[in-house]
Amino acid sequence: MDSLKGLLDDGLTIAGQHPIATLAAIGLSLKIGVDVVQKGRRGRLPPGPPSLPIIGNVLDFPTGLEAPHWAKHHAKYGPISSVNALGQTIIIVNDAKIASELLEKRSAVYSDRPHFVFGGDMCGFDGALTLLQTGENFKTTRKRMHGYIGSRAAVARFAELEEIETHRFLLHVLDKPDDFFQHIRTTAGAIILKISHGYVIKRDGKDAFVDLAHQVLDAFSVSLGSPWAVDILPSLKYLPSWLPGMGFKKLAHEYKKLSDALVKRPQAFIKHEMATGEARESFALTELRKGVKDAGDEHSLMWAASSLYGGGADTTVSAVSTFFLGVLLHPRVQKRAQEEIDSVIGNDRLPLLSDRPNLPYLEAVTKESLRWNSVVPMGVAHVSSKDDTYNGYFLPKGSIVMPNVWHMCHDPTVYHDPFEFKPERFLGTEGRAPEPDPSDLAFGFGRRICPGKDLADPSLFLSVAMTLAVFNINKAKDASGTEIEPLYEYTPGLISHPKEFKCSITPRSEKAVALIRSVEIEHPFEPSDSDKLANLSWE
Repeated sequence: MDSLKGLLDDGLTIAGQHPIATLAAIGLSLKIGVDVVQKGRRGRLPPGPPSLPIIGNVLDFPTGLEAPHWAKHHAKYGPISSVNALGQTIIIVNDAKIASELLEKRSAVYSDRPHFVFGGDMCGFDGALTLLQTGENFKTTRKRMHGYIGSRAAVARFAELEEIETHRFLLHVLDKPDDFFQHIRTTAGAIILKISHGYVIKRDGKDAFVDLAHQVLDAFSVSLGSPWAVDILPSLKYLPSWLPGMGFKKLAHEYKKLSDALVKRPQAFIKHEMATGEARESFALTELRKGVKDAGDEHSLMWAASSLYGGGADTTVSAVSTFFLGVLLHPRVQKRAQEEIDSVIGNDRLPLLSDRPNLPYLEAVTKESLRWNSVVPMGVAHVSSKDDTYNGYFLPKGSIVMPNVWHMCHDPTVYHDPFEFKPERFLGTEGRAPEPDPSDLAFGFGRRICPGKDLADPSLFLSVAMTLAVFNINKAKDASGTEIEPLYEYTPGLISHPKEFKCSITPRSEKAVALIRSVEIEHPFEPSDSDKLANLSWE
């Protein structure tokens, strides 16, 4: 991968051979020298590892999972630390209280985003809400989304949709239990795409738009999950592609095609549906009916609609996958949750969102699924808009601030036995007070909090409650009958998922099977829009 650390070896060679690269290196050296002198005069940065001249701490950057690596700073340097990457100050926050004080209480200073040259300019993700710089476009996009999904009252009208699609998820799992990872993605896509664009996916889940969105989310995670050299040295994007270390340019070209398709294909679909009078109610339709000022405004609107998918779907996919892994490795959790369902709901119907207040242990399982593995382990980087100080440390303007959400959710001073999947931690048992709700960390901070959190949260609860109501999740067995130990590994990148693992998913009873299949009668599948999407011209 041509990340900053990986490109460095080639970059030093380039500087000795190519005149443009040599000038860039000289200019960078001068800039770093000026910055160091100025920062030295203004105050002391948070502590961190010793840095080398020019390159700073680049060699200290991890090549795999970032969050556990940066979590080690807490023991070595304290809850707030700093590193340097080619002159760029990066502040690592390993404490929830400090994250709240900086990113929420001082949100006016810490609400901007870095300028992502690779992920934004080159890969085309600069229109995504996650990456928007503060300004009118950001405010307008947030306002649009808040009005549609930004509160519990706003998303309450989608409760039935989430319940029906989760019921259909059970049917997919019953028919093809080994494909449960795909079914998780399909269900998230079915919910979000109907809300964002009024789009109905294919019944079998092999839907072109769902697959596209999944590819885009993977590309988005990779493009922002590593410190790419071109983000620190933007001039690299002007160097010839044939030079050593320029492989990132080819990758950016492929990712740009994906990001364009994510915006333009559904845009073509919704316009076609409006022209034929067949458009279903959706976020995109609602906003288009209000009118758009110009092509730029329409582009912004369509990125807002596409951002709905990224913001809501991937959180749910990661957390639901973590739930399956958690109960698989901790059978006692499954047993207790099923006892609660049987006692409160019985076995004649499925749990609904209206039952949530009466299912405290299921609520705790939902919270633990968010805490046990953080969906965005290092958050999305914030940038300070002016010089600041905290606890005697100087935080210069332009600092990248990275909240280590993973460590905050595994801090042993906050969560006992942090690596155990223990939902009861939120119920106040064993003489302990209830531990903090991880939702306050999982969905971001301050003005950058995820606008789709009130949509993702009920969807996660329904997946947990409905699944345990009708299925038993156990370890799979090989041909000789020996249990297969599931992988307990997570993917690196901005967005983290459990690596795929095997398990045995079986219905709890024949009554459970009948309950699952009742969705085909009560809520028959609608005709898919997949063929329409495939036949539309959008480039």
